Amino acid sequence: MNRDTTAASDARPAPVYGIGDASFRAAGGVAGLRQLVEDFYQLMDSLPEAATIRAMHPDDLTEAADKLHRFLCGWLGGPKLYREKYGAIHIPAAHAHLAIGEAERDAWLQCMAAALARQDYPQDFRDYLLRELFRPAEGCRRAAQRAGASGTGAT
Repeated sequence: MNRDTTAASDARPAPVYGIGDASFRAAGGVAGLRQLVEDFYQLMDSLPEAATIRAMHPDDLTEAADKLHRFLCGWLGGPKLYREKYGAIHIPAAHAHLAIGEAERDAWLQCMAAALARQDYPQDFRDYLLRELFRPAEGCRRAAQRAGASGTGAT
């Protein structure tokens, strides 16, 4: 009788993102998220598909990058750096004044997907994070629609 003798202990359990600080740690903590945000805004500056959303930002992206970095740290289960510096935030409400339609939402997600691809993250974490980021991105689109702002894409 020839049986597979691979011990069950050899198999590593799949990471459970979204529990405690697992996502924050998977993203490389403060430094890993800083790199992700740096790559994200570099891509937003360079991808033609992102021109519309880039125009929604000031020329100097320093504050936007700081805010996104701090937000992601807390949102992924790490330290609440955004709240410490800027106070509480409701992402959709903070973006409701912008003309965000499907095209703008998708351009933002495309920049994030490309930035995630540059990171040394496990593929399952990249997929997880992009899925999770769709929620606030879609929330921003809906908030803009309710506020009367409309993007170039269908809403």
